[in-house]
Amino acid sequence: MSSVAVIDYGMGNLHSIAKALQHASPEVDVRVVSDKQSILAADRVVFPGVGAIRDCMYALKAAELTAVISEVAQTRPLLGVCLGMQALLSSSEENGGTDCLGFIPGRVIHFEKDLQDAQGQRLKIPHMGWNKVQQHAHPLWQNIVQNSRFYFVHSYYAQPDEPDAIAATTEYPEAFTCAIAKDNVFAVQFHPEKSQAVGLQLLKNFLCWDGQS
Repeated sequence: MSSVAVIDYGMGNLHSIAKALQHASPEVDVRVVSDKQSILAADRVVFPGVGAIRDCMYALKAAELTAVISEVAQTRPLLGVCLGMQALLSSSEENGGTDCLGFIPGRVIHFEKDLQDAQGQRLKIPHMGWNKVQQHAHPLWQNIVQNSRFYFVHSYYAQPDEPDAIAATTEYPEAFTCAIAKDNVFAVQFHPEKSQAVGLQLLKNFLCWDGQS
């Protein structure tokens, strides 16, 4: 039986993501785990996260998981979600500047103040709610219609150094990167576990993915 480990380091809605993974593929063994051995024993790994990046990095270091995530990123399919996506980049502007895992070169930056839509209406920060996602070719978009809506909650967004790392964009009001990919790593800013049918399809695609693009 195929298995997937959801990393528990104290900063994610683990029940929701684990439940969504199980619903997406009932035959998969879904495990919420926090120790190195259990994480590395899984066929695939999900790296979730909510909250502040400084707290995230502190929790990962305290649990001695930074090296584990780096090893996973090089050896098996890894899905980063929300803060888990941001942590995969080099650094973040949040909390006065925070070093991240650096698996994908780039930084995480805050939305500009006083954003306005095309009608001149002020856009709220955090960016919260449903928004269209413009996909770039990748196996995890299989059976998901272009410009499908996913659910977002965030004030910071990823800005990878290399355009090839961009797997999808969303407009708010300008286009920003909402999904990144490199080798066997795929990560999203939105919450697939809160994105209904399209979110479940993305999770199902991940649970079938062999890490090849």
